[in-house]
Amino acid sequence: MSTPYDKAVSAIDAAHAEDPNKITIDGKELPYELHYAQKCTSYLEKRTSSATETLKLAIRAQHFRRWEVPRSSYPMTRIGYHAWRTYLKKRQAELVQDIMISSGYSTEDGERVAALIRKEDLKVDEETQILEDVACLVFLDDQFEQFEKEHNEDKILGILRKTWGKMTETGHELALQIPMSGRPQELVQKALAG
Repeated sequence: MSTPYDKAVSAIDAAHAEDPNKITIDGKELPYELHYAQKCTSYLEKRTSSATETLKLAIRAQHFRRWEVPRSSYPMTRIGYHAWRTYLKKRQAELVQDIMISSGYSTEDGERVAALIRKEDLKVDEETQILEDVACLVFLDDQFEQFEKEHNEDKILGILRKTWGKMTETGHELALQIPMSGRPQELVQKALAG
């Protein structure tokens, strides 16, 4: 008999599997958002051994159906970026809340996952902060190398410093364990030094 958790994870991953953007890992092609969700779950397990089901689901669904609203659908300005992110968090939270309820969770549990996905009460709510740590760790581990090729050094250093500032000490310890070399490693060292 499937539990509400199993049903919700299955529905979330089925949606992730629809992502047309692909990544090749160890010679195997995967939908990017499914890869991203798996990476988030992996970092959650490193970050805490006592995650609640609601936190696990929020982590798994953090970028839920994100490819459907590309960054280019908003102005390529700082204001446009923030508007895009705000809209995504709200949309993702609503879609995942519906999955939770249809999987058998209470309205209260659905609302909790939605609040986590929206990153409400960051720096105050421990679970929201864990989610932020995980997001930052996955960015550094999985996305930073490509990101640094697309932006100038000042922007990269600023983003790295902001990313570091969003994380807890536990997040910092995990970040320092991410294997990096070459230019990405130099940029991280430079950002943390200054």
